[in-house]
Amino acid sequence: MTKALTRAPEKQKIRVGVIEDHPLYRAAVARVLEEAEDVELGAVADSVARFAVCREPRDSVVVLDLKLRGVADAAAVLEVVGMGHKVLVVSAHAGQAEVLGAISAGARGYLSKDADGDEILRAVREIAAGNSYVSPTLASFVLNSTRERNAGPKLVLSERERQVLSLVAAGERDQDIADAMSISVRTVRSYLDRIRDKTGRRRRPELTRLAIEEGIAYEPPGP
Repeated sequence: MTKALTRAPEKQKIRVGVIEDHPLYRAAVARVLEEAEDVELGAVADSVARFAVCREPRDSVVVLDLKLRGVADAAAVLEVVGMGHKVLVVSAHAGQAEVLGAISAGARGYLSKDADGDEILRAVREIAAGNSYVSPTLASFVLNSTRERNAGPKLVLSERERQVLSLVAAGERDQDIADAMSISVRTVRSYLDRIRDKTGRRRRPELTRLAIEEGIAYEPPGP
């Protein structure tokens, strides 16, 4: 009597969405993902707003461009992370400010558009597994910020000041911060004045860098 063969359970595929406003690049990325055996291609959209209406399942990986119509840059990362997704930024803009701002807003990975399909898939798989992935050519930005954060005395900020700083680093405007924290714009500006007095950092890009140095990153609310 022969034993019945049992089939090993199929490994669950990685659900991946794409938000990219350049039609040719959007199609190319979608094709790379669709052809990978371990990937299930989700919503493909040209803006955060159009992606949002597709209601992708939480915990999907989303390949996101930064320079989009409507919500863009770190604010776009912040919004997609707030939907419960893991963000991989793939952008032609890969300067220090963009990389650190995106990571502060909650991105799990960052690639420049020089990355080939294999590297995009490698980053997607790492992020889906709960890790981070930054292109080796950009990793020095993150490494240098980590070193600066770990060197010297820690800055003492109140919990509310840290919340304000995290939202500034995520690209939010004063009114957006006020709405998110249920406080007035005047109170937001008061917190910002205190942060500037304590740190000597005056401009928003300097405050974003401070957030990275101090390990203050936006954390979305739980489900």
